[in-house]
This record gives sequence, C-alpha cells and structure tokens, in this order.
Amino acid sequence: MLNILWLGFFLVAALCAAWRALVMGDPAVFAAMVESLFAMARLSVEVMIVLFGTLTLWLGFLRIAEKAGLVQMLAQRLSPLFARLMPEVPAGHPALGLITLNFTANALGLDNAATPIGLKAMRELQSLNPEPEVASNAQILFLVLNASSLTLLPVSIFMYRAQQGAPDPTLVFLPILLATSASTLAGFFAVAFAQRLNLRDTVLLSWLAGAALVLSACIAFLSTLSSVALAALSSVLGNAVLFGLIILFLLVGWWRRIAVYEAFIEGAREGFDVAKNLLPYLVAMLCAVGVLRASGALDLLLQGLKFLVEAIGWDTRFVDAMPTALVKPFSGSAARAMLIDTMSTHGVDSFPALLAATVQGSTETTFYVLAVYFGAVGIQRARHAIACALFADLAGVLASIAVCYWFFG
Repeated sequence: MLNILWLGFFLVAALCAAWRALVMGDPAVFAAMVESLFAMARLSVEVMIVLFGTLTLWLGFLRIAEKAGLVQMLAQRLSPLFARLMPEVPAGHPALGLITLNFTANALGLDNAATPIGLKAMRELQSLNPEPEVASNAQILFLVLNASSLTLLPVSIFMYRAQQGAPDPTLVFLPILLATSASTLAGFFAVAFAQRLNLRDTVLLSWLAGAALVLSACIAFLSTLSSVALAALSSVLGNAVLFGLIILFLLVGWWRRIAVYEAFIEGAREGFDVAKNLLPYLVAMLCAVGVLRASGALDLLLQGLKFLVEAIGWDTRFVDAMPTALVKPFSGSAARAMLIDTMSTHGVDSFPALLAATVQGSTETTFYVLAVYFGAVGIQRARHAIACALFADLAGVLASIAVCYWFFG
C-alpha cells in the first residue's frame, strides 16, 4: 500500500504539472516542484534534529519508569481492556502501559512527549510482530488512534488565534473537542470493523462507557470556564503534567533503588538509535507530499469542490476553510500556514477561520505519523492503516463542518 501511495503522489503531481505547463502555459511549475523536493528534504533534516533531542530525552526518562515498574503496573491495570482490543498482545506487556501514556500525552496536547513515548510503544509492539515488514493489528489500531488525535486541550490553536488578534482565543474549544472526538470514534470503529473486534463484549462496553462519561464530565467542566481561565488551565495543566511525570519517574526509581542516571543514559542511547533510522522514511514521505502540493493538485481539488457545492446550491462558506482540511493529512506546517492565511484573509472570527481552526485541531498529520511510527520499526506494508486513518480524517472534517454550522452558522 505504501509503495502504491508514494508512487501515486508523484504520478498525480506529474499529471497536474503537465496540465499547468501545456494547457495553462505555466512551465514554472516544474521549477517549483524541484524546489519543493529540496525544501522538503531540508525540512526532513530539521525535523530529525528536533526528534533527536526529544527522543533521547524522553526515552531516557522512560527507561527509568520501566526499571521502576511503573509502565508494567499501568499495563497490568489495563490488561482487561487491551485483551479485547489487542488480543495478540500478552497481558501486562510493557507496550500497553506505554500506549496509555502516549494517549494521555496526546489528550493534553503534549506533542513533545507523546511522539517519543509512542515510538517506544511501537517498538514494543514490533517485538511481538511475526512479520516485521507488515503492520500487525495492534500496531494499526495504535497508529490510527494516534492519527485521529483526541485532544482535550488544543493549546496551539488558541495561540494561533491569539496571535491573529482574536478577542476570545478559546472560542473554538468545544467545537474542536466535539470534532476530535468524532474523528477518534470513527477511526476506532473503522479499525474494529476491519479487524472484526467484538464490540459487544461487556468489559469493552464498560470501558467505553466509562471513557464517554469522563470525557463528558471534562467537556461539562471546561465549558463553564472563561476564555482566560481555560487558556491558563491549558498551559498550566499541560506543563504541570509533563514535569510531574518526570519527577514521578525519578522519585519512584530512587525509592526502588534504581541507578536513575545510568538508566537515563541507557534509554537515551536507545532514543538516539531510533531517531537515526527515521530520516529515510521522513525524506521519502515529505518530499512526495511537497511535490504533490507544488504541482497544484490540491488547488485543483479545491476548485472542483467549490464548483460542485455551488452546482448543488449549498452554502459555500465552508469551502474557504478546506485548504486546511486538504493539506492536514499531508503536512502539519502547511495546514498551519493555511489556517493562518484563512484567518488573515477572512478575519480571525469569520466562519471560514473558525472552521479552519476546528479542522486543524480535529486530527493529526496522518502521513507524517505514518512515516514516523512505521518508519521507526521498518514496516513497509501498512495494510488497512491508511484507509482507516483517512476515514478518521474525513469524519473529523465533516464533524467540524457540522459543529461549526451549529455553533457559528
């Protein structure tokens, strides 16, 4: 699947570039595509520099947590749930605790902690994979839930709106929460259908019901806060949890007589080894995405969408926010640029800008997640992972449109 997808990006880009050069008289498109290739290759190295540091740091602290038994304890507590979701993963396996930590970090918007923990979890799952080049069911479920990116506190979106002069930067908080919940549920049910998971199991139903109650309670509480209080809580809670985890790992390790410094160095070495193997996968995927964008294929798709919406007679305001939705699965930086451009062009509190902000917070950069997580363990056949992740993306976009018409229409 990855081979077909990667080749498809280049072929679609070539066809669009040929159309622009021969029919529209724009031969400069080829120069733009070549420039994009080198720019994305350079960006891959810049991303790798950041990953080297964060992976080395967090895998060092995680090694302390592992030796102190914290990850194993968390895994044992969650074994009844994961026995239903990931039956091929043994009860109490370290991957289960790491997966939980990763989901927690994602929910709090702690991207700098979520990725290293997630990569460690993926490596643990790979140790159980009988076919190392083919994604296992457990790895696919983990990746799709990461790509759907359930986030309770989208701090970065608030920051972008504040930078553009929004009087209430957190105005999109509830729409984002509803949209990201929809994308996560869609991704989960897509994988459950593909893997034929028994969703009627009483243990699984009780866990899902409990999670829904907790999420509802969080929404109810956070919706009562003012924009100033919500922004402050987002910042304080995220950083407090992040540093609190580090202190917890160190204190429990010291209490259990772990040589914490030596354990950190041991884990940091592992982080360095993981990071250095990621560069080829990042270069391959990011360059393909860059060429596709530079060819004008995404712009052509947007124009076609607007034409169809006008032909049907629907309201077209949402189309102005679709550049963010179209590029989000491919490039986080491009989606961020599209969001800022929409806010500056139409106004920070205009309908397109509010919708673009909601879309930006509803899902993750699917193909970046795919390249990093599967690339870290050498997986080349993604099976149904891409289809399920893109289905979650689509659900997030559609939910964003529906919610924004409900809230701001």
